[in-house]
Amino acid sequence: MPPIITFIGWHDCGKTTLASQVVRHLKERGYTIAVIKSTKETGLVLDQEGTDTYSYAQAGADAVTLIAPDQMVMTTKNPGKRLTTLAHRFFADVDLVIGEGFKDERLVAKIEVSRGDTELLRDRVTGVIAIATDRDISGDYIFRLDESREIADFIEKRFLSDDKRLREQAVLLVNGRQIVMKDFVQEALAGTVEGFVKSLKVNQGDIREIELRVRIKRG
Repeated sequence: MPPIITFIGWHDCGKTTLASQVVRHLKERGYTIAVIKSTKETGLVLDQEGTDTYSYAQAGADAVTLIAPDQMVMTTKNPGKRLTTLAHRFFADVDLVIGEGFKDERLVAKIEVSRGDTELLRDRVTGVIAIATDRDISGDYIFRLDESREIADFIEKRFLSDDKRLREQAVLLVNGRQIVMKDFVQEALAGTVEGFVKSLKVNQGDIREIELRVRIKRG
């Protein structure tokens, strides 16, 4: 699963502006980046009335995906999943997932964006590894709001260096929560599943990745 880092902060503090600049810098360096943004707004309309996708949504479809020659756009009801689950399910192949919001997510690294004399979230949430701010505060990894390139350097060194980009051989999620496995357990699980797939009478070609989802039947 790719590493995840999310930008947090109070409303209108500049999270989107700073995160977008960091994404641009990392893209210029050749990395693949996915962004997941959280918002408290409801009733957002992405499809205009009269379009085909709007008709399907109004008909009650739980998810609607539009495939065009240059892009794919999907709208769906909020599945209520954690950031880590969404990142693994939809963006397993990118180098880095950048979030905006998700301040209460546990086990996710966070960069706080702070402007003015608002209360620092680092005193209320876990996982804050850096702060971008326009005021003088003490602590490790304090950046100015215009230091997006320096923040990109920080992220690259901490999450994207060659030794940090080694992916898990196997990822296990139970009820949407990732289960941490030691290397030998990953190797055993991956080998077992690969062996089973190779025993099937199907045209497998060159197997590089296997995805398996198990639904437990009760009763």
